[in-house]
Amino acid sequence: MGFRFLPVATVASAMATWQGALRGRVGPVDAVEVGLAAALGRVLAFAVTAAEDVPGFDRSTVDGYAVRAADTFGASEALPAYFDVTGAVPMGAAAPRPLPVGAAAPIATGGMLPPGADAAVMAEYCELLPDGQLAVNRPAGPGENVISRGEDVRAGDAVLRAGHAVRPQDLGVLAAVGAGRVVVRRRPRVAILSTGDELVGVEARPGPGQVRDINAHALVGMVEQAGGEALPGGIVPDDPEQLARRAAAALAGADMLIISGGSSIGSRDYVGQAIDSLGEPGVLVHGIAMRPGKPTVLALADGRPVLGLPGHPASALVVFWLFGLPALAHLAGVPAGGGAPRVQPAVRARLVRNLASAPGREDYYRAALIWDEPAGEWRAEPVFGKSGLVSTLVRGDGLVRVPAEEDGLAAGEMVEVVLFGWR
Repeated sequence: MGFRFLPVATVASAMATWQGALRGRVGPVDAVEVGLAAALGRVLAFAVTAAEDVPGFDRSTVDGYAVRAADTFGASEALPAYFDVTGAVPMGAAAPRPLPVGAAAPIATGGMLPPGADAAVMAEYCELLPDGQLAVNRPAGPGENVISRGEDVRAGDAVLRAGHAVRPQDLGVLAAVGAGRVVVRRRPRVAILSTGDELVGVEARPGPGQVRDINAHALVGMVEQAGGEALPGGIVPDDPEQLARRAAAALAGADMLIISGGSSIGSRDYVGQAIDSLGEPGVLVHGIAMRPGKPTVLALADGRPVLGLPGHPASALVVFWLFGLPALAHLAGVPAGGGAPRVQPAVRARLVRNLASAPGREDYYRAALIWDEPAGEWRAEPVFGKSGLVSTLVRGDGLVRVPAEEDGLAAGEMVEVVLFGWR
């Protein structure tokens, strides 16, 4: 394909190029049918529509008595309304008979209102008299303490849309409408390779000049946490032919490929060439005006996203947060900008230290969040450190972005902290 280095892109232009390529050339992964027990965190391939009303009957929300609301009008402690008491409403069954005018039926929370009743009075406002009559000392309006049939969900309603990532509360509504099985996107498979002669496995004792492979394990965790299926491919030495061969083999069984290390512009840069050889259109961006993460490669290979991440841990993970997560969400069928656990939450916080930056470059600082009780707000404490230090990520709670047009941020400013992880 004739690989060539591309001009360094701004973050905005790189993101626009990346998102445009994903939308135009990358489709979502296949759909599979699963039971509710396997649906948590999965992305719905189709909308789920209710086949029936929920609830399917008018039901009481209190322990008390089912009544006709009109029979309670004017009731007070000084002048109660009096009712004949009919048979109690059985739980899990319909009332044995319609409610007569001037009568009240004992009912428990969740019980089905008898025909004719349109309200429920709490037991606290009722007194059962020695002669068997019921005194009600508070009026009830129509529909009071009642959930009407279909008030929660109407038959034909789309209760969850396509592209929605299923949360625990969503399992409840799926159960309510009887959707015991749903069609979801399978988990996107993400192959992960680490490059570098200096890398050794986590179980190995590093020799002189060697370090353990940090990035692979962190990236596996990020992919799995974001709903993907991580496929660790191990360590590849700095050999162009072996890297190209291993990258092609890894991508053949995956929907997306991540290669960390060796992406800087230098004599030992094999990643850009290897990525460009994987398929069309090849490398889209090589180099982004950001810190950390400048030597980033963004590419597509025949409809599959490929990322070349810097070798330094902080750089690699920051780039994956910014560019890898949107690609993973797209593969999973999440609409652009749509709500999903892949969209990271952010909080507003007051910056406690000055942050310097160079105009024309976006800086991403790690920051720890500290709750300021007297002020009732979060404080953002920058965690300074070089991009090769993974401990700065551990001590931080999120990222503070310094825009390219700014030369820094001043202490005391309110900033947005994009949180690590998903909630």
